[in-house]
Amino acid sequence: MVCIVIEDQPPAQRILKKYIENTDTLSLVAIFPDALEAMIFLKSEPVNLIFLDINLPKISGIDFLKALPNAPHIILTTAFSEYAIESYELNVTDYLLKPFSYERFLKAVHKVLPNKTLNKPPKELFIKSGFEHIKIIINSISFIKSDADYTEIITEKKKYLSSEPLRHWLEVLPKNQFIRIHKSYIVNTRKIEKFTRNTVSLSNKHKLPIGRAFKEDFIAYTLKNNTL
Repeated sequence: MVCIVIEDQPPAQRILKKYIENTDTLSLVAIFPDALEAMIFLKSEPVNLIFLDINLPKISGIDFLKALPNAPHIILTTAFSEYAIESYELNVTDYLLKPFSYERFLKAVHKVLPNKTLNKPPKELFIKSGFEHIKIIINSISFIKSDADYTEIITEKKKYLSSEPLRHWLEVLPKNQFIRIHKSYIVNTRKIEKFTRNTVSLSNKHKLPIGRAFKEDFIAYTLKNNTL
């Protein structure tokens, strides 16, 4: 499910971003510090779920909800309990009182998604490339390369440039399919045709190096997951 966060406090933004990234079937496409920016975004970019703070600059989360036509699922995230009754009158999915745990976060998300889908690996994800968020099929990714302050996502047909670091992709991609084989490379093990102690050869004819520090982990990984 495509979701956004409307939250003006950086610590709360970071917590929600971490929780969302740890939940396979949620895809975070944007974080907004106020509701007016989010409202502009929503006019052209539909989403399935909004994590919404109440105490926001310019316009409160409650007023934003009242003004939002055809609202998606809403999970409120706030430090104030006194808005609970009013929020449920606006048909919010859940009301998370800060600070909340990941377990409590998941309980709220379970109300939006069937339980059985939460643990399924995602088939697609959005990558941030410049000012765009581009949807790609995870299985189409051959490998990801770190390039200074950017990463290159190489798929079967195209190459995408993202500002996200390599460690971000290690966190969001399925761990039983993608592995780091070098300080600069993550590879989709399903694309590997053969490997030696020093290189892996992919089905798209790319040949990638295996870093010395990653050799043992790579071999143990492929044997354990039976991917080759």
